[in-house]
Parts: sequence; structure tokens; C-alpha cells
Amino acid sequence: MDDVLLLMEGIDKSFPGVDALKKCRFELKAGEVHALVGENGAGKSTLMKVVAGVYSKDAGRIFYKGNEVHIPNPRAAQRLGISMVHQELNLMRHLTAAQNIFIGREPVRGARILLDENALNNKAQEIFDMLHLKLNPRTKVADMSVAKQQMVEIAKALSFQSDVLILDEPTAALAYVEIIELFRIIRQLRDKGVGIIYISHRLEELKQISDRITVMRDGLYVDTVRTQGVAIDQIIKMMVGRVIYESSPEIPENPSQEIVLEVKNLNRGNEIKNVSFSLKRGEILGFAGLVGAGRTEVARAVFGADPFDSGEIMVKGKKVKIKSPSDAVSHDIGYLSEDRKQYGLCLGLDVETNIALVIISNLTGFLGWIKNIKVRSIVERIVDKLSIKTPSLNQKVKNLSGGNQQKLVVGKWLAKDTGILLFDEPTRGIDVGAKSEIYRLLNDLAHQGKSIIMISSELPEILRISHRVVVMCEGQVTGELDYGEATQESIMQLATLRNGGNVSNN
Repeated sequence: MDDVLLLMEGIDKSFPGVDALKKCRFELKAGEVHALVGENGAGKSTLMKVVAGVYSKDAGRIFYKGNEVHIPNPRAAQRLGISMVHQELNLMRHLTAAQNIFIGREPVRGARILLDENALNNKAQEIFDMLHLKLNPRTKVADMSVAKQQMVEIAKALSFQSDVLILDEPTAALAYVEIIELFRIIRQLRDKGVGIIYISHRLEELKQISDRITVMRDGLYVDTVRTQGVAIDQIIKMMVGRVIYESSPEIPENPSQEIVLEVKNLNRGNEIKNVSFSLKRGEILGFAGLVGAGRTEVARAVFGADPFDSGEIMVKGKKVKIKSPSDAVSHDIGYLSEDRKQYGLCLGLDVETNIALVIISNLTGFLGWIKNIKVRSIVERIVDKLSIKTPSLNQKVKNLSGGNQQKLVVGKWLAKDTGILLFDEPTRGIDVGAKSEIYRLLNDLAHQGKSIIMISSELPEILRISHRVVVMCEGQVTGELDYGEATQESIMQLATLRNGGNVSNN
């Protein structure tokens, strides 16, 4: 027990209508990476928020370095040496990266009343250099992509020089190269004796980075196993209580040759450079590339969320003007943002209202009366189809787990019955069981004639579900691959411009 850093025993936590944790236990040793896995709503993040001081436990005991401790708030956890990088970003968007990292701990000069801006930025730069991040500490968080914001969160946690580091879905918004760098840092910290708790739905990562794995299901502790002695299929079975064959490809039937969306020579500053592509009816078109490649920027421009400098957008053969999201929706285009918290949901409203907002214009009767029964019927169908875990349709969305929030965003556009769907990281933060459900949904939608653009940082996901793959690097399309010729290696070659220029294989 001498090497046990953290021990949690008999932890209970309840919220209105939900028993989130029931007699849970967890053990973390010094110098280990301990993975914590389970389906959405299993209680993983809740358990870690208890030890990080975000939530107070209802029952149970917490031991840290051999002593029983009480952790009333995050500041108390940080003072003990426990830091957490949350799945949902908690940065102040109007402040710079450096200011976010050292908020409340800013270096001062003179009579200790003046902020030492240079020292602040230099300290942040030291952490960025250690992480091999190409980030400017003076850049405002509001001007950063979700992936870069995630790395700022990780840098902030590392700045506390903690003995326990909790990472909740740290790679959800990262691409392959960034994940490799993150793993290098994790191993470096582990070798220095730091205990790292690693929550992830990307089960293929567990074999690469973890020493032990603890499985939770429905708020209960299931088991703890050594990573080297267990197969991924066994982990999945413990998580969901059933067998899921995650690796089988699910490419839909060949799409028709009818082009429903065509983008020609799209430009926007240095973010989008002469991008052209087409989307066919019943097709799933994967967009691959490293973080910062410009995939999200293209999707937002097509949806009218951001203006573009030049280019054409054609829907079903007709040139259209899309200057706002409402224009896009009127042309049968829907968009699922990678940042569900800011752009995808109204967190203070309930489940039913969030879905109803998208379809309300189609469900009003005489004098604008809302057809409540019809709305309720559609919402119930979507919640059931996506297996969204909620005690009721009146539950506020902010009280759902991150994965269930993500499924709710997908559900909005399913309820709308939109023909052209732009899905930006649709399975981000979703567990293996829910991913299979999403893949089947995408397959069904394609069979129904819906056309889908799927942006994903997970190459196995892109390869599994896409008819074609468009690859981007530094704002440009560097290649296009058909299903039969696309591999992780060929995509990475194009994503890093190793081919030396723009290439199209069609």
C-alpha cells in the first residue's frame, strides 16, 4: 500500500432523479497510468469530479497518500496535488492562453501589485515547449480551435506540478500526431512518479498508454484488471454487459451519382485555400486531416456560421447564397458543431425543448399553437433511438453526461429530417456502445438517401464508415481517396503533405 497515492472507497453520489455513484471504489498508484472506462452515464466523470472537489460525495471515504482527506472544492484538490482536465473545456475565452493557465497565480513585479506580463508569457511558453505545442501564449482562447483549447487545459493542469493528474477524454479533439505527443508527455510524467487517471472512450488507446483499467457500469464499480492481461473485447463486455464487434466496417451501399452539394474554390483568409469538393446523394464523405487543417472552418463556412471571401456553393445543381445558418437550414443543410457546449445545445433548457427548437416551425397549428403531442412523440422517438440516458424529457441538458449531450445534438438533426448533414466529430466523447449506434444511424441515413460529411480525427472511424475521404492540410485539399484505396498510411501521407503538393486520386 506504500505506493498507493489515491484510494476511494464506498463513494455514493446522487442528483435529482439519478443515483450517479453507488459504493464505488478506485485505487491509483504512484507512477502508473490507470484508465477508467465505461459507457456514457456510467459515472466515470462524476467519480473523478468528487476527487477533484467539483462535487461533494454523499458517502464514502477518500485517502490521499495514506491519510483520509476531505476535498470541499477544486482549490483544495489542487493544494493537495490533484489536478483535473475536464471533458468540457473550462477556459475564459476573453483571456489569453497564458492568463488562463496562471489565473489566480500570476507573477507580479514592483511592489507586488503589477502583473509581470513577460514572466507570465515566458512561464506559459516553457510549458508549451515541453509539450512541443506551436501555441502563442498571448493568443486569446476565443481565437483558438477546440483542439488547441484542449491543449491549453492540459498545460494548465501540468502547471500545478501535481502528483495526481486526471485526464477526462484528453484526446477527443486531437489528431494522430497530437496524440503521440500527449502520450509522450504522459509517459514522461509517469516515469517521474505522477499518478495519472485516464478516462477515454477510445479503447484502442488503452493498450498503448495504460497500466491498469477500472471498469464502471451504471454508477457501479465492476472490476480492475491489468492492461496487458485483458483483451479489448473483454473490456467492452464488462462495460456494456453485451458483446459489441467494434472493428467490423460498416460502409453503406454505393451512393447514387447525383451531386447534392458542390463547393467550388472556397477561400477564407489563410484558413481555407481554394477548397473544392462534391457530395453525392446517399454518400458519407469523410474529411480527414490534422488539427488546424481547416476541416471545421470549411464546414462552418458552408453552413453560414462564418463568412468566406470567395467561392461558390451549389445545392442540387443550383448556386445558392448562404450568409447565415438560417440560410443553410432553408437549403436543407444541418451542422453538428464539434463544440456542443457553445454551439450545439441550450444547456439551461430541458431535453425536449432542445430537440423541439429545431422542428418547431414544422409543428405549429392554427394561430401558431404548438402541437405538443406531436412534439413529445418525435422527441421520445429520438431519445429512444439514440439511447439517450435521461431521467425524463424535462431534465436540463446541463445535467446530462457529455456523451448523452453529444447524442442529443445528433438527435436534433435526425428530428429535423435534414437532407445534407455536416457532422463535425459526431462521436466525440461517446462510448464504444454509443459509437456503434451512431455508425448504424449514419448507415441508415445514407440508405435513406441522406448525404453526410463526417469530420473526424479518428482515422479508424473515417475508414470504417466513409465512401470517399477528402484529406486537408493547412487549409488546402491535398487529396481524395476512394474507400478501396484509403488507408491510415495514405491519409497521413496526404495530411502531412509528404506527397509534396495537391493531389487528387479521382
